[in-house]
Amino acid sequence: MKKTAWVFPGQGSQSVGMGQDLAEVCAEKLAQAEDILGWSVLAASQDEEKLKDTRYTQPCLYVIECAIADLFTEKGHQPSLVAGHSLGEYSALYAAGVFDFASGLRLVKRRAELMAEASAGAMAAIMGFNREELDAKLAETDGVVLANDNNPMQVVISGTPEAVETVMNGVKAKRTVKLKVGGAFHSPLMADAAQEFESVLAEVVFADAQVPVMSNVDPQPETAAAALKSRLTAQMTGSVRWREISLSLPEHEIDTVVEMGPGKVLTGLIKKTCKGLVLNNVDGLEAIANYQTATKSLP
Repeated sequence: MKKTAWVFPGQGSQSVGMGQDLAEVCAEKLAQAEDILGWSVLAASQDEEKLKDTRYTQPCLYVIECAIADLFTEKGHQPSLVAGHSLGEYSALYAAGVFDFASGLRLVKRRAELMAEASAGAMAAIMGFNREELDAKLAETDGVVLANDNNPMQVVISGTPEAVETVMNGVKAKRTVKLKVGGAFHSPLMADAAQEFESVLAEVVFADAQVPVMSNVDPQPETAAAALKSRLTAQMTGSVRWREISLSLPEHEIDTVVEMGPGKVLTGLIKKTCKGLVLNNVDGLEAIANYQTATKSLP
């Protein structure tokens, strides 16, 4: 029997115009989001400058990803596992029934505000490197950590500007790129923001997941509400272990992966990590219809 994982992308996957085809079919959810946010997701998604602002980007992605997941569910599809990259973990938790849409959006709104306020630190992507050399350099350099372990040949490091520069200049790599962010996300430098966010998170009631969730800080599939909340609490300062999530998909007998949301970032990362998986991207109504047609033709 086919087993499918739904995966949800994070910040960086956004694109101008995303979600516009959802205006009519998801009108109620979009109106609910506008009441909570005080602004229109679809209007913000057409504004290139706003999509560069974390305060808008993260809520927009969450709303659109949740809307797509709802439409997919209405078509009779159900995942065997869910996972999300950084912000995408909130969409995954919603899809698994851990919290309701409004509660998740309020969490994402506050998370985005705290991350936008972060001003200390830097992040950089490193591609085409020797893993042992990078691990050794990180271990000997104070103030920098592995923030996103995306696939065997692509990672993001995070920490003080000086420490990030030291690692960038101290390892051989095909390419290194300093990211245009204000803070050292997914590192101990986010501890103050994480502590403030923890008090917000504590007020939200989590339910046991209806399907197992693979978390950023712990890829082991989990359904218990308390464990999922604990993992999410650790996410802002913890590493995104996406490479491990990708590698473990076949171990859990997953043969099909559906990326819910704009872009193809996650399926691209998974393709370079795991061979033999069927990878699909669903970013709107046309993609949902195409998926329906393709799956109906399967034996």
